[in-house]
Amino acid sequence: MSSRDADRRAERPDSHPESSQRNWQEEGLGASSDTATRDNSEPEVEQLLEAVVERKNMWLALKQVERNSGAAGVDNMTVAQLRDYLREHWPRIREELLAGSYQPQPVLKVEIPKPGGKGMRMLGIPTVVDRLIQQALHQVLSPLFEPHFSESSYGFRPQRSAHQAVLKAQQHVREGRRWVVDIDLEKFFDRVNHDMLMSRLARRSKDKRVLRLIRRYLQAGMMSNGLTTARREGTPQGGPLSPLLSNILLDELDKELARRGHKFCRYADDCNVYVQSRSAGERVLKSLTIFLERRLRLKVNAEKSAVARPWQRKFLGYSFTSQREARLKVARESVPRLKGKLREIFRRGRGSNLRRLIEEQLTPLLRGWLNYFRLAEVKGIFEELDSWIRRELRSLIWRKWKRPFTRAKNLRQRGLEKERALKSAMNGRGPWWNAGAAHMNAAFPKSYFDRCGLLSLLEQRRRFQLAL
Repeated sequence: MSSRDADRRAERPDSHPESSQRNWQEEGLGASSDTATRDNSEPEVEQLLEAVVERKNMWLALKQVERNSGAAGVDNMTVAQLRDYLREHWPRIREELLAGSYQPQPVLKVEIPKPGGKGMRMLGIPTVVDRLIQQALHQVLSPLFEPHFSESSYGFRPQRSAHQAVLKAQQHVREGRRWVVDIDLEKFFDRVNHDMLMSRLARRSKDKRVLRLIRRYLQAGMMSNGLTTARREGTPQGGPLSPLLSNILLDELDKELARRGHKFCRYADDCNVYVQSRSAGERVLKSLTIFLERRLRLKVNAEKSAVARPWQRKFLGYSFTSQREARLKVARESVPRLKGKLREIFRRGRGSNLRRLIEEQLTPLLRGWLNYFRLAEVKGIFEELDSWIRRELRSLIWRKWKRPFTRAKNLRQRGLEKERALKSAMNGRGPWWNAGAAHMNAAFPKSYFDRCGLLSLLEQRRRFQLAL
């Protein structure tokens, strides 16, 4: 029996057209084309480039780039400067694109910490002009490929989200697939094989000019410290086109998993396959490793990939309980990243007005984090974080008081008896110890921080659960 058989068995445009046209003429973004994209229709696959540079498509791309904002590329041009630049230079750029002579500029290498502080993630930031062209390409190519993507693929797709992927994973576990094959692709975005990707692009995009332009984007150099190095593989994260290209390549993995009858969820390069036994999972992991390396020339990270219980792994920041109902919870590995951001806010906020710190910095971060983890059904992490945040704020208050006399005076003003206030102020302990001690909890109870506007993760999570 082959491993494949064993696997199978184991398991916003403007509302006024005249205004829109006048704006386009003012921006100097070119005239319309007979092959322009039309509402509810796909462009001719052999004349895609005309659809890319057509006025309406470029206008939508420009607005999207402006909404996304972002850092400048190697030419230091900002998004705010883009329109003025296009008024003068767009006719030339458009002509070069149609003639096939346009050359993208190198991307700017930027490294950011990975979640949990485990290494660095490399980004490649294109210039704003190249971001505009990539966005225009994305808008034309996406309708060609999107209808053919797998229902089990959720990343970087319209009307799909990480929450949908997590809920589908929960459904698989609840149906009795109590083992997960957690596949980690080693430096996926850095190691995409260009020839493999281009061959899959060519299956639906027949305009060779578009294919040449995308290959040039793939091979555009990467600049770091003023030096540019050539690229022969990879599609660095940072440009509008990279997410779509990654889905085009990994769609072959999705099709293979579906052909074998597996239940799986994929979000970008994060793929989990749900099976009913460890032995089935081990066969799946082995055969998929061979498939990915031979068919797509992608390497599976053996150290990070595993066959395990779903509650022993995390998927998109979530994990599960081990009970039959497989309740969703915040994965423990997701907490350090939030704490790291909060610690930076607390470090910068020493001496700041507490209410302003909470309103302007803490609340937006906590709301965003809570919005993502609102599906969690286990409350323990939210209680722990609420307690930890209040202790950090009490620590800020203790640091701000500085002198023992000031501390004793302020503790008395917060309701402590004179003797207790004086003893607490003179204990010689550090801010963190005092922030967790009974005297600071009595002086600054939870109700105090509620009045200051501090968001309670536990209470907000409860409201989300009631609304579901």
